[in-house]
Amino acid sequence: MRLAKRLDAVKPSPTLAITAKAKELKAKGVDVVGFGAGEPDFDTPKAIKQAAAKAMDEGFTKYTPTNGIPELREAIAKRIAQEHGISYKPTEVLVSCGGKHALYNLFQGLLNAGDEVVIFAPYWVSYADMVRLADGVPVIVQTRHEDGFEPTPDAIKRAFTPRTRAVIVNSPSNPTGAVFGRATLQNIVREVKGKDIVVVTDDIYDRLVYKGRFENVLTVDPALHPQVVLVNGVSKTYAMTGWRIGWAAGPQPLISAMQKLQDNSTSNACSIAQKAALAALSLPIDDEVERMRKIFDDRRRHIVERLNAIEGINCFDPGGAFYAFPYLGKLLERKIPGTNEPVGTDEKFIAYLLDTHKVAAVPGSAFGASGYMRLSFAISLEQIDKGVDRIAEAARSLR
Repeated sequence: MRLAKRLDAVKPSPTLAITAKAKELKAKGVDVVGFGAGEPDFDTPKAIKQAAAKAMDEGFTKYTPTNGIPELREAIAKRIAQEHGISYKPTEVLVSCGGKHALYNLFQGLLNAGDEVVIFAPYWVSYADMVRLADGVPVIVQTRHEDGFEPTPDAIKRAFTPRTRAVIVNSPSNPTGAVFGRATLQNIVREVKGKDIVVVTDDIYDRLVYKGRFENVLTVDPALHPQVVLVNGVSKTYAMTGWRIGWAAGPQPLISAMQKLQDNSTSNACSIAQKAALAALSLPIDDEVERMRKIFDDRRRHIVERLNAIEGINCFDPGGAFYAFPYLGKLLERKIPGTNEPVGTDEKFIAYLLDTHKVAAVPGSAFGASGYMRLSFAISLEQIDKGVDRIAEAARSLR
């Protein structure tokens, strides 16, 4: 069957593939430790689930406006005003089926063929492919472990050209957990301010910061407001990944264009999930959010310490999110038992980990960073220890 050529340059999501394979093995009774999934292992807070149940009981099961129920958009605008001091009208907010959907709508509504989008690597796996699907050109800017995975001023400056239409800032980052400092954000602002360039600030991990406090480009320069699109959602902060509610807030022309696309694709996000998201943003559940953050922080310290104790592994200490991103360079020079070939690549090491030691992780090359792997510590300390024990065993087994 002849298929659309636009999909030729797009690869299936490696994180979803790894997670699916781990679940398939577990269903067969195989004891797999899964570090692949980027979702909290906590249950959604009870008050949020009760709000959803109430919505169903009251018959709130019909279509809503495409851009989301007014009270949810008002709550999102209120949260942005409280956290950034920036005022958005509810019409400047679009509620979508998750943060990923918001980003997809954004690039489809913004880009024309050949428009460039600056992306800092390591990057979330879907950014570049979303840009390609909108006929845009990803411009990848490499960062270094030694620099805290923050782009240097020169690297930022070189990335921007007359064809640049947008830049994505994801801090805290997936996959590294890196948190951009104020100086880096100022360097980005300096390159875009007053130009026809949109800053896409993906703030999905904004409440999961372990060092310092969360900042984005609007914190640094509120006057950049007309050039910024804020993307966020309830998935990570409130353990609501399956509820599929995200949003974008930004300039009215772009939000309207994104809504036009959503009108003709999904229409509204789930009505019941919108009520649950409204509860997440409006009910006094900050204590529960802080409890989850502290547990993630304990796990962060534990997994980084344990990984750095393994010979051949060097693990970056993340400032946010819930990912460890260790470097495997020395291990890749060794040989897998029974072969005369060096491991060579992070993909081969990840395959060896899963097939032989029953640990599911994601290769760093999927995020534009060969030689690394991503481990989600959104699992229990018991599972972390079991998995790291197996990784240490795998490292020792390499000749």
